[in-house]
Amino acid sequence: MNYQKLGNTNLDVSTICLGTMTWGEQNSQEEGFEQMNYALDHGVNFWDTAELYAIPPKQETFGHTEIIIGNWFKKQKRETK
Repeated sequence: MNYQKLGNTNLDVSTICLGTMTWGEQNSQEEGFEQMNYALDHGVNFWDTAELYAIPPKQETFGHTEIIIGNWFKKQKRETK
């Protein structure tokens, strides 16, 4: 995987981004988890999470992308330093 520094920080960001616009409308939480796991396993650490997702924007699904990502993070093991 190729990485670039994020602005003037020391953070390395993958040059490939995982789009999340379909989560909560066209893709289920399970499918979103599969996609995040696959991306992370392949070095992708940059996810597009625009504020209007899921697409198409609807009141019933507004914010579902963030809920799916949050639920995924809850299940992840955390590194301790």
